[in-house]
This record gives sequence, structure tokens and C-alpha cells, in this order.
Amino acid sequence: MRIRIYPENPNAKALEQVASVLAGGGVIIYPTDGVYAFGCSVKSARGVERMCALRGKSQRSLTLVCDSISTASEYARIDNSQFRILKRNTPACFTFILAALSRIPDKAIGRRRTVGIRIPDNGVTQAIIAASGAPLLSMSVREAEGEYMTDPELIDEKYGGRVDAVVDGGYGMLLPTTIVDMTGPEPEILRQAGAELE
Repeated sequence: MRIRIYPENPNAKALEQVASVLAGGGVIIYPTDGVYAFGCSVKSARGVERMCALRGKSQRSLTLVCDSISTASEYARIDNSQFRILKRNTPACFTFILAALSRIPDKAIGRRRTVGIRIPDNGVTQAIIAASGAPLLSMSVREAEGEYMTDPELIDEKYGGRVDAVVDGGYGMLLPTTIVDMTGPEPEILRQAGAELE
């Protein structure tokens, strides 16, 4: 099912539909400020199982997509210096690698004790998180390494049968996130892409 949600004025009924899918253990595809992504509720064990099956063994751990630093701090350890960096650089097209807290499902991060945190600058993403009342576990929709799909209609044609809903928020971007490892003494940029660290 394809559900159209506009970033400027998200439709409450459509958001309820998406929230219901997520609460029921569903997996969605949704827009971010970077590329389109698969997502499930961090609170849904069934959703996490399904995301891990979609991810496959070769994929890295899932990213946690939050609506704020405050929400992120419930799932990742954020010290004062890390908070200041996040405050200056979010919401934006970044993934910050932080130490995971025990609230993150083990299946989502595997053997690693770190988690990628995203706080996207996208009205649809923010509205979905607010409506569902929980962050999303997520991974990018990829054609191949470095190749991303941007047209929600084509995404629906290709992946609609593997997920419960495709959220159509218009054409997506082609740039993935800039990845910043915050687990060392200084932030380390692992991938420079859609955003510049301040």
C-alpha cells in the first residue's frame, strides 16, 4: 500500500495509518532528508525480526532514527561534548555512531555495542515518529552499493510486496548521510556525504 504524506502539512489520517502499521510489527519505506529508507518501530520485536531478515547477514547494524536529541539519549550514551556537537548539527543528514544503551534490541545491533543515530531534517519522518510514539530502526533502500532509488512510485513497484506500506513523500535525495564516529576522543568522519560537520 502506498500512502502519500506531504512534508509541509502531513495528513493526520495518513499518519495514523502508518503508526498503526508500525505498532502492528509492520515494516515501511519512508522518506528522510537523505535517501528513502526501510523502517520499523524500535518497540516492535516482530518489526525488528522482519527488518533483520530484509537486511540480510551481510548488512551492518540498523540505524536508530529519532525526532530529537532527548529521544536519542534514551537509547545511546551522549556526554556533554557529544551533546554540543549533536545540538549544532541536527536535525540534518548525519548518522552519529554512539555507545548503545540496553534499550536497543540486541538483534538490531548484533555483537556491536554501538548504534547509528539519525535525527533527520524531514517533516514526514518527524511526523511519523511523533505519530507512532517511538523511534524507527532503519536502513537505506539501495539498488546496489552506492546506488539509491529516489522515485516513490518505482520504490513501491519494486519493494511494495516486501513491506506493509510505502510512504510517498515525493522524490527523495540521492545523497546518503555523513557518518561520524563519536565513540573516540574526537569525532571521526567515516563517510563524507550529505552534510558538513560544524
